[in-house]
Amino acid sequence: MKLKIGEMEHGSGNKITDVAGVTVGHTTVNQGENHTGVTVVMPCPENPFVHKLTAASFVLNGFGKTAGLMQVDELGTLETPIALTNTLNVGLVHDAMVTYMIRRCEAEGVPLRSVNPVVCECNDGGINRITRRAVGEAEVLSAIEGACIDFEQGAVGAGRGTVCYGLKGGIGSSSRVMKIDGKTYTLGVLVQSNYGASRDLRLTELPEEMEENDQGSIILILATDLPLSSRQLHRVVKRCSVGMARLGSYIGNGSGEVMVGFTTSRPTPVSGRIRSQLILEEGELNTAFRAAGEAAEEAIVLSMLHAGEDVTLEGKRIPSLKSYLT
Repeated sequence: MKLKIGEMEHGSGNKITDVAGVTVGHTTVNQGENHTGVTVVMPCPENPFVHKLTAASFVLNGFGKTAGLMQVDELGTLETPIALTNTLNVGLVHDAMVTYMIRRCEAEGVPLRSVNPVVCECNDGGINRITRRAVGEAEVLSAIEGACIDFEQGAVGAGRGTVCYGLKGGIGSSSRVMKIDGKTYTLGVLVQSNYGASRDLRLTELPEEMEENDQGSIILILATDLPLSSRQLHRVVKRCSVGMARLGSYIGNGSGEVMVGFTTSRPTPVSGRIRSQLILEEGELNTAFRAAGEAAEEAIVLSMLHAGEDVTLEGKRIPSLKSYLT
């Protein structure tokens, strides 16, 4: 089916990987009662510890266990890939990311004494036996190794066990193209959707067994090649919440809405201690604001459209959005 959300032009693949240099990898776990996984966003082909990208985050409601945002907001930079997983696997995934960065830096002759992995999470305990902590080093390294441009969406990787608006959630992505001052720029969003009450999505003929839960979490990762400062990027990242609102979310007391963004546009060294950075004129941010809202909204919808019907550990049916739209 054709999907039309917003008015702006999509990128060529309509994914976060339309931003040049960005790749995404998954490892999905389906073993017994474990239905979970890890998704890794690789921000650039170079070593991110050496080539730090400008970054920012925004937490709308902080019921979550994401690691690494304090340093991102303090320094305004990202120095590792971004991993997404389930709530109780954050520590194991963080450890695996440290191992990956140590090995990569050692192989490249780069001294490393401290590193700040960013690991985000949603609680998939309804579908996944989360206390068994089924995601570890092997899964993280496999996701990194398999990172590519044309990645899968839906109930894969970190989205394998998630639920969104009472329907099967997952990983979704979308992008928008912007023309500013004669140049073309791209902004993409990837989501791990695990939030919202079914009544808020405003679908008709919903089954009675669908849960009316307005809690849960969502992770939104934004990438762009726009020349932005960390402060400007923080403003753009906030606008991902517009996509949630347009789909009916009211943001619950126990919800977690975590947004992390980075730009692949880099400052240019002028001397050993001075850097020069081109940044967007403030009024032109309106274009980026709209792109973030549209891409986030579509990414959430696509996370559900690409996910099939599922069941909870107790055998309760979780419908697919596609069954109500075809």
